[in-house]
Amino acid sequence: MSVKEIFETMEYGPSAESASEALAWLATQETGFGQFIDGAFTAPGDTFESRNPATGALLAKVTQATQADVDAAVAAARAAQPKWEKLGGPGRARHLYALARLLQKHARLFAVLETLDNGKPIRESRDIDVPLAARHFYYHAGSAQLMASEMPGRVAMGVCGQIIPWNFPLLMLAWKVAPALATGNTVVLKPAEWTPLTALLFADICRQAGLPRGVVNIVTGDGAVGEMIVASEVDKIAFTGSTEVGRRIREATAGSGKALTLELGGKSPYIVFEDADLDSAVEGLVDAIWFNGGQVCCAGSRLLVQEGVAGRFHAKLKARMEKLRIGDPLDKCIDVGAIVDPVQHKRIAEMVAASDGEVFQPGPCPEGCFYPPTLITSLAPASALMQDEIFGPVLVSATFRTPSEAVEMANNTRYGLAASVWSENINVALDVAPKLAAGVVWINGSNMFDAAAPFGGLRESGFGREGGPEGLTAYTRPAGKPKPGKPVAAFPGGEAEPQPVDRTAKLYIGGKQARPDGGYARNVHDKRGALIGQAPLASRKDIRNAVEAARGAAGWAGASAHNRAQVLYYIGENLSARSDGFATLLDRLTGGRDGAKEVETSIERLFTYAAWCDKFDGRVAGVPLRGTALAMRAPCGVIGGLCPDQHPLLGLVSLMAPAIAMGNRVVLVASEPFPLAATEFYQVLDTSDVPGGVVNILTGSHAELAPTLAGHADVDSVWSFSGAPLSEVVERHAAGNLKRSWVNDGMARDWTGADGEGRAFLDAATEVKTVWIPWGA
Repeated sequence: MSVKEIFETMEYGPSAESASEALAWLATQETGFGQFIDGAFTAPGDTFESRNPATGALLAKVTQATQADVDAAVAAARAAQPKWEKLGGPGRARHLYALARLLQKHARLFAVLETLDNGKPIRESRDIDVPLAARHFYYHAGSAQLMASEMPGRVAMGVCGQIIPWNFPLLMLAWKVAPALATGNTVVLKPAEWTPLTALLFADICRQAGLPRGVVNIVTGDGAVGEMIVASEVDKIAFTGSTEVGRRIREATAGSGKALTLELGGKSPYIVFEDADLDSAVEGLVDAIWFNGGQVCCAGSRLLVQEGVAGRFHAKLKARMEKLRIGDPLDKCIDVGAIVDPVQHKRIAEMVAASDGEVFQPGPCPEGCFYPPTLITSLAPASALMQDEIFGPVLVSATFRTPSEAVEMANNTRYGLAASVWSENINVALDVAPKLAAGVVWINGSNMFDAAAPFGGLRESGFGREGGPEGLTAYTRPAGKPKPGKPVAAFPGGEAEPQPVDRTAKLYIGGKQARPDGGYARNVHDKRGALIGQAPLASRKDIRNAVEAARGAAGWAGASAHNRAQVLYYIGENLSARSDGFATLLDRLTGGRDGAKEVETSIERLFTYAAWCDKFDGRVAGVPLRGTALAMRAPCGVIGGLCPDQHPLLGLVSLMAPAIAMGNRVVLVASEPFPLAATEFYQVLDTSDVPGGVVNILTGSHAELAPTLAGHADVDSVWSFSGAPLSEVVERHAAGNLKRSWVNDGMARDWTGADGEGRAFLDAATEVKTVWIPWGA
């Protein structure tokens, strides 16, 4: 027998990792784990079992937190927060460095405990999860050190409630705890009920690191404990988990003023073009879908292969699947470990059993909580398995003919977390990547992560980013305390018909003046009660028409930044030519004397955002990669906005200009008490080369229009600076498709000063898309 034959026929022998140290640590808590509150473990209460999914063996008993436990944890975090923030960035950095070093010193203990509790292969825990967790603490230690110089004017949120899932228990903890602590926050964290043990071990090293009491608090239990945290007096909620739960959290926090970031489910496309290196793409697919048993939110679970190579690729893939080793997760030779819990195993099996496609599963598969790698083909695009997240080692596949069809199929989902593109033609890859509705795109790779590169989704995959400066910003707020806003009422008056000249104000939809669908208008009076004119009252049908027009103007996003800037400059120039008339109108509408100043500030703001068009761009993330990771700025899409009552011209311009500067289209509801400034302004737009549908302006009741605008499935983001108390309404209705929202929470904003413009508006007008580009032979 030749050496080649011996090599090809050799079987892998067992190479089991010892669990003795992890089991010994668990044995120190034989009576059960309590909560980690204010720097110490409490006595155990009512407990639930944490079991090894691979064997069913009992690992530990963990306490189910009560309302009193959550209240105590929040109180401890609240008491510790001022001193922790006052410690300063360098002081906090030293603690974060200590945590990173302790993670490295106890790396094997963390890895084994993670595998015991979660069922993932020890190779993944040892080589990916633990090193990445340490990397996040090192990276954010540096961020803390530099915070004062790099984030001027930003302060900590306060107390952060953090809820993490069971698929990456330690890594998700690091993603959330590290940036929160770096920026001066304290935390109350709840690990998943199925996998609490590495979080409890982390609590132990917090004591070893000398972390001040109350800075990190960990409460354990089921979903009811998460609900308690969401309802508690915290300043921010950070959640990673299912889309369904994320939607409920958005609804529960609506109108509360709590900051919220959500990293939710996905159905990520894995696109293989006919010029791809097929063998590399097969290996990449193994990492994309069978890494962690497919229990990954960004798993490449939808395989899209170009028709010309689909047969060859599927044959290679099936051959590779037959070589995957399934079994004891502590065996270093194992590729696929156990499913986290019998409940999840049952769910996966039931979804596959209900499939009407062709199912391929290599055998045999061990008994118990193990599920074989699965490939399902011949599914229709609308099939449940093509649309719904399975969260298991199950891959569904379809074919495409052209790059444009690949993009259309890839985006045919309600999710938008990640995507992989495989092609040896870099032009094809870089043409397709920006067109994908995904927060992260990997070119010729999959599941690449780093603390310096932002990660997060679009659509029903959530909002917010974790990692990099973008993730840090989400744990901070502007310094200072805002003042409550004051609604502005329209001036009352009597009838005064007919007018000398009847200039009928209309809505502005698709670049044209349009009568309101309902056929209603209201009188607008000046301070003395004299009639100025009538403003149309828009309805939900007008919102529908405006959103359709905005969707039809998608080409605006593809216009160059230079061209968008020219349009904004032109709007400013044309507004300047009519400044006297606008100033007179504003003074009469508002009863003030600052109309000229408001017009001048509006012109200046248009010029400011014209200047920003080609300057607010992305960055190259410093990731450990032979290649680069581009954190690119992309427009959100269609932004709906409720304009402020005050400053009817400036408020509208302050929302419109940053949005369209970044390539968005807008549907704006004008100042409710003073709408005629907006109906005059669209005549400026008509003469300023603004493509039809890019700017759409409605007038009417904010309270009546807000639910429809916020709930519209084709609106990608909604901003509310209305004087009416609509923050809760907007956030609750935005939960339908989990669109981003930006509301004033009843607080005032100085629209005439620095608070009325700048990076906050540009950040809100863009999504960060991270494109990973490895290179080299």
